Amino acid sequence: MTTVMSKQEKIIIFTDGGARGNPGPAAIGVVIKDASGHTIKSYGEAIGETTNNEAEYRAVISALAKVKALLGKEKVKNIALEINMDSELVKKQLNGEYRIEEEKLFPFFIKIWNLRMDFGEVKFHHIPRERNKEADRLVNEALDKEQQNLF
Repeated sequence: MTTVMSKQEKIIIFTDGGARGNPGPAAIGVVIKDASGHTIKSYGEAIGETTNNEAEYRAVISALAKVKALLGKEKVKNIALEINMDSELVKKQLNGEYRIEEEKLFPFFIKIWNLRMDFGEVKFHHIPRERNKEADRLVNEALDKEQQNLF
């Protein structure tokens, strides 16, 4: 008997997190695309005062949770995620290439580890900042909007 494996659906995600000051006012940016590059969802959100690294982690957490909410728990089991970020440190920590030495990052790492178990496959990639402009723009727009709300 021959079984035909169905091709795993792929979702491509771009994340960014940033803080003005380190720590300082921070925000995340997330762009979720299908395999052909069409944007499914994009958003930026201010997340309060934190560090750049914490913001980078929180962007990945938000992206994983958003994909799960958009597609549903059953469908994501067959989804391959490609998560692109311009933080080489966070990418290497998530791939187990670097140890996490900053204690405050452990809970974020564990949250991502638990969320990724719901998906078929999750790969983390480092990309140059120039290829992450859309997520970066969303971070800056969220920070600018938050700053305007203070006045």
